[in-house]
Amino acid sequence: MASGEGDNRSTNLLAAETAQLEEHLEGWGEVMLATDHVLRWEKAWLPAVMMVAVSMVFLLIYWLDPSVLTGVSCAIMLICLADYLVPTIASRTFGSNKWTTEQQQRFHEICSNLVKTQRRIVGWWRRVFALKEEKPKMYFITVVSVLSVVAWIGQQVHNLFLTYLIVSFLLLLPGLNRRGIISKYLGMAKREINKLLKQKEKKNE
Repeated sequence: MASGEGDNRSTNLLAAETAQLEEHLEGWGEVMLATDHVLRWEKAWLPAVMMVAVSMVFLLIYWLDPSVLTGVSCAIMLICLADYLVPTIASRTFGSNKWTTEQQQRFHEICSNLVKTQRRIVGWWRRVFALKEEKPKMYFITVVSVLSVVAWIGQQVHNLFLTYLIVSFLLLLPGLNRRGIISKYLGMAKREINKLLKQKEKKNE
């Protein structure tokens, strides 16, 4: 009974957070649907266009070679301009009569997925602190090992190129996930790891 009540409470909380996010992002509805259309590869040529656009942006940054302070200032300025202009332009360009039930449903799904993703990130963060409290030695070894690997990668690869790879991967991730490419290769990796473990067990026997 307690488990059922907990599930209902979690579902209600998710619905409330989703509704709140929908209200907050109402002016961004059309933009979010268009972005979702691109990120999910609704057309076969969209990944190529997206990568060309990202490459052009990073080539421009490489050519201008701005300082860290200039880059951060410009990025924040663009975010502020978008936050001010996009809802205003969208409300004038797209009327409420063009907002269909299907679009509203997809907008709701996007907001719900954003809330779920936020919850997962917070959950992972809490697990890290729980590991610190329960197993401090394992926490210390894991954190130091991971940060050492990240520091080594950062030393070997140029900062801008590494950022380009990360941004490109994150932008391609929804489409790769939708096409089942990630699950396919993860399944292949798991099978290979299981084979290696079985071979190791046989050698030990």
